[in-house]
Amino acid sequence: MTKIKLCGLSRVEDIQVANEIFPEFIGFVFAKKSRRYVTQEKAAELKKFLRKEISAVGVFVNEKIEVISELANKNIIDVIQLHGSEDEKYIDSLRNFTDKKIIQAFKIQTADDLKIAEKSSADFILLDGGAGDGKIFNWQILKNFSRKYFLAGGLNLENVSDAIKFLKPFAVDVSSGIETDGLKDKNKMREFVKIVRGEF
Repeated sequence: MTKIKLCGLSRVEDIQVANEIFPEFIGFVFAKKSRRYVTQEKAAELKKFLRKEISAVGVFVNEKIEVISELANKNIIDVIQLHGSEDEKYIDSLRNFTDKKIIQAFKIQTADDLKIAEKSSADFILLDGGAGDGKIFNWQILKNFSRKYFLAGGLNLENVSDAIKFLKPFAVDVSSGIETDGLKDKNKMREFVKIVRGEF
């Protein structure tokens, strides 16, 4: 069964819906340029409401390792997602400070991008069409890709079923596809999870 990550949650009501529909992962965005940015304090508050069985992923873009490790070691986040230009040296350094699992995100445009992603030492990789901006990419190039991955980029209620049938990814990651007017939409959140789990 394909796992689900609902990213960019920022309100208590978002967490309440997540607790109800029970995705495997939710995401807190700590990149200050993002409109979904949450502070450490806000994330800590939201994490208190989150079911313990759901993993909170912290999304970072070229952040200082000390900042990430503090959030990880306080258990405000359970998984670390690197969404910038972090390299293998950065990942090695990060592992000296925390034993949390690491997801490394890659912008995929060509088969060469896939080769780079495949070699990552991160525990998981995430394949995106852009920089978390909801852009879809050519899924054909993933057809024979062997490594487990999170599929992101432009997923929504209309296309996620096709994506799962075609690619069978380890997990799907959605943010803008479950929003209305820039905020998480509880009905879209519920429907997305139902579609992924084949409950329609």
